[in-house]
Amino acid sequence: QVQLEESGGGVVQPGDSLRLSCAASGRTFSSYDMGWFRQAPGKEREFVAAVWRSSDISYYADSVKGRFTISRDNTKNTVYLQMNLLKPEDTAVYYCAAGVRADPLRARHHYDYWGQGTQVTVSS
Repeated sequence: QVQLEESGGGVVQPGDSLRLSCAASGRTFSSYDMGWFRQAPGKEREFVAAVWRSSDISYYADSVKGRFTISRDNTKNTVYLQMNLLKPEDTAVYYCAAGVRADPLRARHHYDYWGQGTQVTVSS
């Protein structure tokens, strides 16, 4: 069992930066692939970024590539999402997820555990 808690959301202006954090409980954090997803009002939850459990290899949605960076610190049981050059279309609730299923890392079904989400609003 893994419990995830996101933090770091807020209201920012276009072009600003935010860093989201996701703290995980348990001693097996390093055994899980970690992902970030987001859900805007009236839209499906979509993949943002993910990082493998055993390496620093990461994947990004095309919409955030070059602006967002996912990283993990296994000593702190924490995964981060550094978000730069934020745009109004990045406004959403951001969710952290942990999983090891066979589905691709971009797929929601790869993940067994989800946090409650943190709101990010980008507005001028």
